[in-house]
Amino acid sequence: MKISFYVLSESKAQDSLGFICQLTQTALNKGSQSLLLLTEDEQLLGTLDEALWADEATSFIPHQRLVADETMTDTTASTIAPVLLGIYLPANFNGIIINLTPRPITDFITTTNNAAPTRVLELIKPDPASMQAGRDNYKHYQQLGYELTHFKV
Repeated sequence: MKISFYVLSESKAQDSLGFICQLTQTALNKGSQSLLLLTEDEQLLGTLDEALWADEATSFIPHQRLVADETMTDTTASTIAPVLLGIYLPANFNGIIINLTPRPITDFITTTNNAAPTRVLELIKPDPASMQAGRDNYKHYQQLGYELTHFKV
């Protein structure tokens, strides 16, 4: 698995929502894989949902919010929109994840969801908590032998 860390400058961190939308659009433009924005924060999930719908008309990002709904399987959800928003990792997900949680993505992979993401994008804000979580995640991924890159933006 490839893991990329994006270390945000102070100005990018102030518009982190805009950066997330931009990163989402860039990831979509570069490939044909599904994309999941993963967060444990319901409020952020709602804010992202609104931001992606309201993004510039020329770069609208079609997406779907994952909800625990027994009438729709995770496989069905991933075929409806190229971008998914959720607080959990859907079953059999094998695309790109923008990890907006402080935890490593491996914490979300279980034998029941059988997820195998190909790439993870981690955002690091310039605050002590986010920086420490980034360092911890980096060490964790490094110990697992994942391919790591980082970018200062």
